[in-house]
Amino acid sequence: MKPTRIRAAISVALLVAASGTQAASPPSHADLQWLDRITYGVNSSSLAQLQQAGRQGFLDAQLAARDERLPPAVQTQIDAMPISHESIGDDIAALVAARAKLKTISDPQAKVAARRALRKQGVALALQTQQRELLRAIYSPAQLKEQMVWFWLNHFNVFDRKGPEAWLDADYVENAIRPNALGNFRDLVMATLTHPAMLVYLDNARNTAKQHNENYARELMELHTLGVNAGYTQNDVQEMVRILTGVGVALNPQPPRARRAMQGTWVSRDGFEFNPAKHDFGNKVLLGHSIRGSGFDEVRQAVDLLVAQPACAHFISGELATYFVSDNPPAALVDAMADTFQRTHGDIRSVLRTLFDSPQFAASLGTKFKDPMHYLVSSVRLAYDQGNVPDPRRLVVWLNSQGEGEFGHQTPDGYPLVSSAWDSSGQMSARFELARAIGNGDVHLFDGVAMPSTPQLSGPLFAQAIKPWLSPTTLAALNQAQSPLEWNTYLLAAPESNYH
Repeated sequence: MKPTRIRAAISVALLVAASGTQAASPPSHADLQWLDRITYGVNSSSLAQLQQAGRQGFLDAQLAARDERLPPAVQTQIDAMPISHESIGDDIAALVAARAKLKTISDPQAKVAARRALRKQGVALALQTQQRELLRAIYSPAQLKEQMVWFWLNHFNVFDRKGPEAWLDADYVENAIRPNALGNFRDLVMATLTHPAMLVYLDNARNTAKQHNENYARELMELHTLGVNAGYTQNDVQEMVRILTGVGVALNPQPPRARRAMQGTWVSRDGFEFNPAKHDFGNKVLLGHSIRGSGFDEVRQAVDLLVAQPACAHFISGELATYFVSDNPPAALVDAMADTFQRTHGDIRSVLRTLFDSPQFAASLGTKFKDPMHYLVSSVRLAYDQGNVPDPRRLVVWLNSQGEGEFGHQTPDGYPLVSSAWDSSGQMSARFELARAIGNGDVHLFDGVAMPSTPQLSGPLFAQAIKPWLSPTTLAALNQAQSPLEWNTYLLAAPESNYH
């Protein structure tokens, strides 16, 4: 079931009738489309906020992201997760202890069982991290921030099934990505660069003065900051490798054995380590700029240099425009965003404001195909608004089944941002099954929660704000539905539900 593009389409997430809340006056089609793009999908509370504050007031609040309070029942679910009470130091210590215990087990069968138990612990941690992010995406009032957390997690991708990643990812989201999602891009790069999750994933923990590993240095330039064909050379990559020597991970940190003059340059915190004994202290030349061998300060200088490049401003602006506007964003928009990026030294809020205030953004509304994450979250926001709390375990399974599971992309390029990656017949078939499950109030989708047998989506808001904008084909399908389940399924699977 592959939809055709409908320029005037609005998302299924606009159906907030499930909440029983009716807007004071019918929202305009343009406002609904705008809100559907700024958020993960309109629900009753976001619509009310828009009508009260207007577009600029709503955008100001979203860019500020001061209110991230979750509904009490959702916060209770998150508070019950062990990852909410454990630091990365706790997780690393537990992993180190478990690995040490493994070495003491001589019986082969017992060792296999212990390894399985350790893997099971890692899987549990990874699932909790994914569940927490899905609950926040669905219920947080800071909807733009939630989209940016997802965007940056994909941009600075890590894979949870490599080495100890599962023990590191919860902290990676919480302390590297989230605090910087709407902040300064340079700070975001440094936060990911100094996090064990990134350094393990891209092997910089193995990069030393005596044995180079260029994986992270290359991706830092090609995928994280400058993009491909940005004018840097293989020699620049090699110089970046040298700058990053000694930048790694210390699961059981001990002060390094280094010359006395170097010992003061050792850095160690929360599993991250700069080890001067593994660093190349020779002088470097990166992008034509000399960097004196001085230890970890070389890394700071290199990141400052990368982020200041016009290529970086253009690359990051292009990625954001692809995510929020279209598969081939207008050059004039990307140029304007890049100008803002450089003028503000990488202020993400300012770049986003340039994007959202642009005529190109307004012209794109209703035409962008949703990726699986946006489709799933918008559908759940629609069907259950801020009432019953879905079981996030099943939501994780559904997202994984559609091919865009969090921390599930093995290669460092992250999931594609373009529609062609997600609109195949197989993808649309998976969406139809998800629409049926949500439209039925499927107890298997919401385990342990008393759900109505069939959500009531055809309420007053549908009649006032949704029905007038549906295509004749969608209206005909709804009229032919033989049951409330069929009606809900047809609506959730309609072309309008796949675009925003």
